[in-house]
Amino acid sequence: MSSPSDSQYPISNVSPTVSDQDEIDSLPDSAPSDDIDDIEEEEESDAEKEWKESLQQLELLLTMVVVPYAGKYFGRKCAYWSWAKFMEWKYPVEIVITSKKTFRAAGAVEAAASL
Repeated sequence: MSSPSDSQYPISNVSPTVSDQDEIDSLPDSAPSDDIDDIEEEEESDAEKEWKESLQQLELLLTMVVVPYAGKYFGRKCAYWSWAKFMEWKYPVEIVITSKKTFRAAGAVEAAASL
């Protein structure tokens, strides 16, 4: 038998020298172009924050002003229409709107009166 040091496949003991480790440690962590990318990302995040803020303001405008006004207008229009249909069904009377423009204007004025 042969001893372990006489094996057919010698393994060389190769380890990095101290100078190799120092060179690796002395390399910069990031390239200078990464700093520019970080600045651009910060600018994008500022623009993104402003964009989100403007969307939030638009959403607030819609939910507090436009949607209630439109809901009130179309709700009254639907109520007038349904009341007219009910009255035609209940009583054989025909309801004629002589001026649609005046009818629509009156509905808009009534809807805006309580705002």
